[in-house]
Amino acid sequence: MSDDIQRESMEYDLVIVGGGPAGLSAAIRFMQLAQDAGEERTCVVLEKGGEIGAHILSGLVLDPKALDELIPDWRTRDDRPIRSEVTDECYKQLGPKGSMAFPNFMFPKFMDNHGCFAGSLANVCRWLGQEAENMGVEIYPGFAASEVLYGEQGEVRGVVAGVMGIAQDGTHKPDYEPGMEILGKYTLFAEGARGSLTKEVKAKYDLEAECDTQKYGIGLKEVWSVPEEGFKEGFVQHTFGWPADTKYSSGGGFLYKFRDNGEAFVSVGYVVHLNYKNPYISPYQEFQRYKHHPDVLEHIEGGKRVAYGARAITSGGLQSVPKLGFPGGGLIGCSAGFVNLPRIKGTHNAMKSGMLGAETVMEALQAGRSGDALHELDDAYKASWIHDDLSVVRNTKPLMSRYGTMMGAALGMPDMYLRSWFGFGYLPTLHHKKTDAESLKPAKNFKPIDYPKPDGVISFDKLTNVSFTNTYHGEDQPVHLHVQNDSLQKASELEIFDGPSARYCPAGVYEWVEEPGGEMRFQINSQNCIHCKTCDIKDPNQNINWVTPEGGGGPAYPNM
Repeated sequence: MSDDIQRESMEYDLVIVGGGPAGLSAAIRFMQLAQDAGEERTCVVLEKGGEIGAHILSGLVLDPKALDELIPDWRTRDDRPIRSEVTDECYKQLGPKGSMAFPNFMFPKFMDNHGCFAGSLANVCRWLGQEAENMGVEIYPGFAASEVLYGEQGEVRGVVAGVMGIAQDGTHKPDYEPGMEILGKYTLFAEGARGSLTKEVKAKYDLEAECDTQKYGIGLKEVWSVPEEGFKEGFVQHTFGWPADTKYSSGGGFLYKFRDNGEAFVSVGYVVHLNYKNPYISPYQEFQRYKHHPDVLEHIEGGKRVAYGARAITSGGLQSVPKLGFPGGGLIGCSAGFVNLPRIKGTHNAMKSGMLGAETVMEALQAGRSGDALHELDDAYKASWIHDDLSVVRNTKPLMSRYGTMMGAALGMPDMYLRSWFGFGYLPTLHHKKTDAESLKPAKNFKPIDYPKPDGVISFDKLTNVSFTNTYHGEDQPVHLHVQNDSLQKASELEIFDGPSARYCPAGVYEWVEEPGGEMRFQINSQNCIHCKTCDIKDPNQNINWVTPEGGGGPAYPNM
């Protein structure tokens, strides 16, 4: 495409695709190194969201380890973006009506959340974005990178970004813009979980040849404004068990209390591992049901939901980390997958990986290099505390996949203890044997699940909640959810699996519509898409490919 379209170009030392914690940390660290060396260097961050933070969603309880390294004085600054330090925490196993609390001493020390901070990752990213701009980084929100550019030797040369004004039928509208070629001596991909360009780069350079398949969960979250009465800032609760059916699915919930501009908020959410078997499971409905449990309800009752969102989360761990360096660039953040599943944390690792990416690029540039393979990034990762962080918990996800959340965690706990104490465990490294899509079983093996109707007070219908994501996509643009084979979708996704897309999507994008005469038609309501990427992961035939829509589209999360 790039060969027959005339585009202007801009050149930088470093191009970063994605304005999340990894990309922004990379940009800041790169400019710090340039300043320390007294060098003039250029760096650009491309963000598909309408502003920095618009597409950012996390729990969030932030381990400040990476932030302490990146910006050592952040804790003393008046404008710091996160303030609610964890003061109390609990772990509970839920049953349908009751619960059992686990004493904190049962868990390895590294799972202690004291010293971490609860708040909004979107706001942290907005703050990091301002820091980066203050240092001379160019940041272009609403400037979606839609195509990878390659050089004569097959190396990544940069990306095409900012394509606008293409109609749904592919023709050019009056406001058509062909985009620009954003070229870099090196390019770092920080697109988050299941990024569209990251998938292409992984395939081109066979970056996953020596690792296990990546595993994912879908995290669904609401933010509630709650009364002051009974509010305890810094309280953290993690739960296992109900409502997950441990035979066919697994998951867990979280609840974090924090203040923002003095107001009391509760982040409440639920993570469903996407290797579930039963096609009738609806992660969204599981989350709505979860909030009615007494141990959750008591913390949000009398409050008001102010935000909703959902996002895919990498969970494969150490075994699923691909090669990071390739000709012309590298992968950072959840483009590679650095989430520590037992801790339910990945931001600290994402930020550190961005810093390592920046350091690797700067070393290459100072050696007079450009566009070659950044193999040093893999070495830096393996020598870093990211690798140590993931190494200790390496067997937790495989055990959960085999035995469910509770049993898997119980079997994995001794292994985590031994690895944290002595550097080795009682188990060899276990592996992920199939993709999350391959885990889904035919509908004939299951009965439909009768989920409770939302009450409009604690639980809500899907489309009402989507309105709280502030999602918008421009009129008359190409559908960014590509079905590769329409016949396969009907013959398999509908007739064998009974249309799970309508249930796994947390935003009402997919539905099977009966036409006059009884024919079923697959309808894609792409304007609802909140860019969670679940369809790209869970479609049983891998028949849906998510690509980036026109820049600025999607959710506009205020404080997720």
